Amino acid sequence: MTSRLSPKNVVLGLAPIVLVVAVWQGLVSSGLTPVALLPPPGVVFSRLIQQLVTWTFQQEVAATLVRLFAGFAIAVVLGVGVGIAAAAHPAVDAVVRPIVRVLAPLPKVALYPALLLLLGFGHGSKITLVAADALFPILLSTYYGASTVEQKLIWSAMAAGTPRYEILFKVVLPAAMPSILTGCRIGLVISCIVVFLAEMITSTDGLGHALITAARTFQAVDMFVPLITISLLGLILNALLGALRSYLLRGFPEA
Repeated sequence: MTSRLSPKNVVLGLAPIVLVVAVWQGLVSSGLTPVALLPPPGVVFSRLIQQLVTWTFQQEVAATLVRLFAGFAIAVVLGVGVGIAAAAHPAVDAVVRPIVRVLAPLPKVALYPALLLLLGFGHGSKITLVAADALFPILLSTYYGASTVEQKLIWSAMAAGTPRYEILFKVVLPAAMPSILTGCRIGLVISCIVVFLAEMITSTDGLGHALITAARTFQAVDMFVPLITISLLGLILNALLGALRSYLLRGFPEA
């Protein structure tokens, strides 16, 4: 999937967001939904701007980002490493394949109570949950990309006397990079969802905790602020990863 930044694409990308806000405002203005439950978008965005400049809310955002980045980084390292190893070595593939088939469909959030007992209520359990959820899309994408590398590239490198480990890093990994980065983008979206969910379930800080705190005190406006913030963070991080993808794949025709 290409990501050309043209005025037409920008307009098409903003159109659904504008439509959602317009429908939101229409529901409030028509009186179909109580303002106490669905505050006007203008009030919510105004509150968001006020919150973003406060130290307390910045700490909530920072806590969420720390967990998100740590879990995502672990998932990338493990996913790429295991995926490449499984594609390169049949023995590793034989071990990894049944594990992936069993664990990939499993909702990782079901493991969260066990993680809480093992790792406690701090960063560890939430980072582990994020890593576990983001791991499999990255691993599967890496495995697919490495498995579909054209054999003539490998044969050419072998004919030139390139050592096996150099073939892995100089031929297989670069050729599999488009698939790997696609898996990373999927894993990043999953990471944003999972870290927010984990903080909603049990946490003393973070955007998910901010939403639950607002809900318990019936502060509807403050409930929407964390939701919009995590959405904006996901949008920004996805754009940054897309820019990194375009840079790394600048030699690829499809990039």
